[in-house]
Amino acid sequence: MIAMKNLVALLGAVLIVCTGTAYAQDKKFDFGKREYDSNCASCHGLKGKGDGPYKPFLTKSPTDLTLLSKKNAGIYPFHSVYAIIDGRQDVAGHGPRDMPVWGAQYSARAAEYYMDVPYTSEAFVRTRVLALTEYISRLQSK
Repeated sequence: MIAMKNLVALLGAVLIVCTGTAYAQDKKFDFGKREYDSNCASCHGLKGKGDGPYKPFLTKSPTDLTLLSKKNAGIYPFHSVYAIIDGRQDVAGHGPRDMPVWGAQYSARAAEYYMDVPYTSEAFVRTRVLALTEYISRLQSK
């Protein structure tokens, strides 16, 4: 009797795991793309070419993000892009700050999201900035 219960429990667990794995494989989620689409595409455009719908309302044209590697001898400037997106520290050579300071905005969102739960806002910020930085690396023209 106990062996039968264990077998049924094992089969149930296998079924749950297999169903969950199959479901996870059907839906591909791209966290970096989601962050980009919701925070960057309005200025930089869906493809990162600097042609977003807000472009006419900006005093300075948004950067064509697809050319970052090309302008840097073929090497994607990961640390510079990360620092510019985060924006909480001045980046030498970046000039005046024309885009939002996403690090500060993400930190505020973390406080709103977690409220009374202990959390590390820096982990929340880094996750999003890293996802954006990685996604922009995939936008680079070949």
